[in-house]
Amino acid sequence: MRSKAEKLEIFRSADIYPVISSEFCLGRSPEDIFAAAAEGGAKIIQLREKNKSDKYLYELACKCRPIADKFGVLMMIDDRVDVALAARADGVHLGQDDMPVAVAKKIAPELFIGNSTHNLPEAFSALEQGADCINIGPIYPTQTKQVNCGAVGLPMIAEVSSKISLPFTVMGGIKIHRFKELLEAGAKVLAMVTEITTAPDVCAKVRELREEYARCRNNG
Repeated sequence: MRSKAEKLEIFRSADIYPVISSEFCLGRSPEDIFAAAAEGGAKIIQLREKNKSDKYLYELACKCRPIADKFGVLMMIDDRVDVALAARADGVHLGQDDMPVAVAKKIAPELFIGNSTHNLPEAFSALEQGADCINIGPIYPTQTKQVNCGAVGLPMIAEVSSKISLPFTVMGGIKIHRFKELLEAGAKVLAMVTEITTAPDVCAKVRELREEYARCRNNG
């Protein structure tokens, strides 16, 4: 398995971060979507199944593990520390209502642990508890995840990143036409669900997104 340092290196090299939920795959296998995203060049991919059984998520993660190994992808599991450990995932992403980061670190010190944050106090808490990365969002309105805070907007990226040293992702309503303003606001790793998982050709879509990311960064 990869060391924490190796996982961090992969994370820092990432640009596009596909988050895969079977309910947003248009009836296609999330395993196939994972493989297509990996082939398209994504360096970090999350499996997120809010409405499936633990067994389903575990079996899906086990199927995706060899794909992640083949393409050098950091495989993250949403919410479930136990499933991440059992399926030999690289990391777990925890929400505010999931297991506390500090507890997860004690149980699974080898996992790369992300934490969803919606404001500065939550970001500071993630830092204090030892999270390896945080997510800032939702940046824009989104239909793929229910949160009480609503969209936090672009200014939250600058506010959190200027005060918190942790590497971070941004998520929530992110589409290709918003890349320029996101990168200008300080974002580095852009997490997306439906922009990727509903594409007719997921591999081609990830390549297109990565090309647009590079274009916006180079011209920024």
